[in-house]
Amino acid sequence: MIISIISLTTLALFLISATKNVFVTTPLQLDIPKYFPTPSKNIFAKNKITEEGFQLGKKLFYDTQLSVDGTTSCGSCHQPFAAFATYDHDFSHGVNNKFSTRNAPSLVNLAWMSNMHWDGAINNLEVQPLAPITDSNEMGETLPNVLLKLKKDTSYRHYFKNAFGDATVTTERMLKALAQFMGTLISANSKYDQVRKGTAQFIAPEAAGYEIFKQHCNTCHKEPLFTDNSFRNNGMPINKLGDVGRQKITQQPSDALKFKVPTLRNVGVTIPYMHDGRMLTLELVVNHYTNIDTTLQNLDPILKKRIQLTEREKKQLILFLYTLTDTSFTRNKRFLPDIVQNFENHR
Repeated sequence: MIISIISLTTLALFLISATKNVFVTTPLQLDIPKYFPTPSKNIFAKNKITEEGFQLGKKLFYDTQLSVDGTTSCGSCHQPFAAFATYDHDFSHGVNNKFSTRNAPSLVNLAWMSNMHWDGAINNLEVQPLAPITDSNEMGETLPNVLLKLKKDTSYRHYFKNAFGDATVTTERMLKALAQFMGTLISANSKYDQVRKGTAQFIAPEAAGYEIFKQHCNTCHKEPLFTDNSFRNNGMPINKLGDVGRQKITQQPSDALKFKVPTLRNVGVTIPYMHDGRMLTLELVVNHYTNIDTTLQNLDPILKKRIQLTEREKKQLILFLYTLTDTSFTRNKRFLPDIVQNFENHR
């Protein structure tokens, strides 16, 4: 009888110990509207989104230790209030007082993006951070140095353990966590979306602008993502940096000055515009397309026929574009770094 009691006690202790060692994460479900298309590939097929992975990714996203001089994070150039673009700067500030060579695009709805960067150089979200981290004009760091700093930072131990089962810091885990955070940056609650869902209505000028948009803009900026993920020459002259766009990647003359069609979601807060931020207002952007030189070599065929709009129609189009601003996304405290989130919660 004593032996049986001892055996049962031992078994109970073993089960309790085993339970404590079980690695459990909290799965995250993305809130995606029914009218959104199915992504061309499941970027999370081998990297399941969890609350723990999201939190680690967010900490990494805002950590200036990922840069060589400790001044720049991913969030320095991709600011939440600007829909994770850089507000009011043509080129983003990097380390050692340097500047990047292109305007920082909005990090929104990345699960539907088949290629990233203005020239499409990256086609996998999990490896995307490698480019800015190692670029001498952006974060200027090396992966071995980044890993060394993260391993020395004791605050990361429980983040990595919670996300991956133990505190081991690796490049793969860092990139997977960053991908989980960035992949959850879904913007789908603008006034446009509320109209689609039947919970709001456009005012008359917005409705008129929507019709103009569907007639002249929807081919490239395809609803509901407001991009078709293609690369096009939109008639912008080459800039002072000699940026040839997609041609740099493919080495094909036919790709000269082709850049990725950006999403127009939150375009009202992602000032300035174009790949090099040369345009400061939506009025300038609209005027560019209505005054484009249709004889330009390699101009996208869609633009060979100039768009003709009255001044009234231009204003209506711009009013519609402002309905794409999703303040529930740009003001979402969950996406803010913890120190800012805590401040906001206690104001």
